[in-house]
Amino acid sequence: MGGPGLQGEFSGPESGQVRKKRNGRNQNGKVLLMPAYQLLPACKDYIWGGQRLRTDFGIQSEQNPLAEAWVLSCHPDGPSVLADGPYAGLTLPAYLERAGRAALGTACEAFEKFPMLIKLIDAKKNLSIQVHPSDAYALANEGQYGKTEMWVVLDAEPGAFLYYGFDREVSLEEFSRRVGDGTLTEALRKVPVRAGDVFFIPSGTLHAIGAGLVIAEIQQNSNVTYRVFDYGRLGADGKPRPLHVEKALAVTDRRPAPALDFGPHLGSCRYFTVDGHDGPFQETCGETSFHALLVTEGAGTLTCGGETQEIRKGQCFFLPAGSGTYRVDGGCRTLVSFLTPQ
Repeated sequence: MGGPGLQGEFSGPESGQVRKKRNGRNQNGKVLLMPAYQLLPACKDYIWGGQRLRTDFGIQSEQNPLAEAWVLSCHPDGPSVLADGPYAGLTLPAYLERAGRAALGTACEAFEKFPMLIKLIDAKKNLSIQVHPSDAYALANEGQYGKTEMWVVLDAEPGAFLYYGFDREVSLEEFSRRVGDGTLTEALRKVPVRAGDVFFIPSGTLHAIGAGLVIAEIQQNSNVTYRVFDYGRLGADGKPRPLHVEKALAVTDRRPAPALDFGPHLGSCRYFTVDGHDGPFQETCGETSFHALLVTEGAGTLTCGGETQEIRKGQCFFLPAGSGTYRVDGGCRTLVSFLTPQ
């Protein structure tokens, strides 16, 4: 399995014997128990960040401010790292090189690159108004996936809000004019938010996280953002941060964001499905997909592969496909992300 250590890409199959062992079975076909692996995040110090990922979520980082923690990532701009066990110190892509593609599950066979990225975000200040391109546009122009994402609001200060698409359909001419004269926010849907709110943001949807929000973001494995408006502020170098207006005009859906129904899930698309659990729960991680568990509140225990370990707010765990039945006990709130066949 070449490539993931650098690019998060997948290569061809391995020998049948190695594949069987790495698929969680021995040569007699008996299922082998696999533990859940805690991940350490890659962290980012964007100018709008604060300190709450450190103080409230226990993220250890020298970044200041601490804006984002990429808690599950195979992206070359910031891969997460296995915290302990026989693979301690390996990046998640390097672990997947050793574990084999079967650790990802059969649903991942549709992808050349690892499909998912999970972040914790602390917005002490407003983020820029921005948009992400579709796969077709991003692959043609950026050499990586586009970005559909979803937000789960973990905490919101009084009066916190976000921008979520337009409040009505606008023409390309109006969009361009408002970007130029600084009135873009007047045409956007401004949404007051509170903890527990969920937003699904397809590629092409103009959006911005407002100040005072802590969010869990589950997204495609991409780091492509087209910044449209940044309130005239300066970057760390004392210069205005670059805008990407021409590309944003090309990819933005100028209609209001549609209402979506994901049935029993918080959100779902080709690249991720997300479930939320409040309190103890039991699930099965079959051979279709790996599971990623992010603890967003409280503490408890995770039992998987015959091992029980303590877990707490801010921690993320990777369960290889085929890990079998696992259980979370205690007073946790947990987000579980995985792939569903499309």
